[in-house]
Amino acid sequence: MDSCKLLYNTEREKLNMPEYGRNVQKMVEYLKGIEDRDKRNEQARAVVKVMEILNPQVYLQENYEQKLWDHLQIISNFELDIDSPYPKPSKERLYERPEVIPIKQKPIKATHYGRNIESIIDLIAEQEDGEVKTAMIRSLAIYMRQQYLIWNKDSVADQTIFQDIEKLSDYRIKVPEGLQLSRISSDANFQRPTLGINSGQKNKNQWKNSKKNKARKG
Repeated sequence: MDSCKLLYNTEREKLNMPEYGRNVQKMVEYLKGIEDRDKRNEQARAVVKVMEILNPQVYLQENYEQKLWDHLQIISNFELDIDSPYPKPSKERLYERPEVIPIKQKPIKATHYGRNIESIIDLIAEQEDGEVKTAMIRSLAIYMRQQYLIWNKDSVADQTIFQDIEKLSDYRIKVPEGLQLSRISSDANFQRPTLGINSGQKNKNQWKNSKKNKARKG
């Protein structure tokens, strides 16, 4: 009964690079036990060829051949003594923490509008009063109304949007009196952004239905 015991991956040795699988790990462990250096180098080149087949995505990287030899050393836990065509990578360099990239961003004042809206508002606030600025405010307000209706299905008054513009600009923008937005169609439906996984099939079906309708009319 003991010989029939199942071995789970959680009970096995941890893989340094799981994308190459456990068999490659065993090959590398076998390499470390070969005493003849020439034979070890020969077998190392063969293992790299196997790794190249198992991980075709490596072709997308620059200097992919060096990447494969680096991965070979990582799999061996940097214990493989071979004549590599590339310098042996540093174990310390692999595990050192990357430098923190300083990002200076203000918190978003209104998340349902997004950060880009605030950048546009800052741009408009710097413009001189006139027809161009009024047109920019009107276009911005129309877009903000659409964004508002995506997350809030209830209708929204133009005045609410105008107040949001003035508030988000820290009152640097004064919406001109009498400004009106275009009316929204009663059947308009603003959807939240998606990954568009089925959008291609949807457009294809719409095209087929349109073609059938034209054929019937013809």
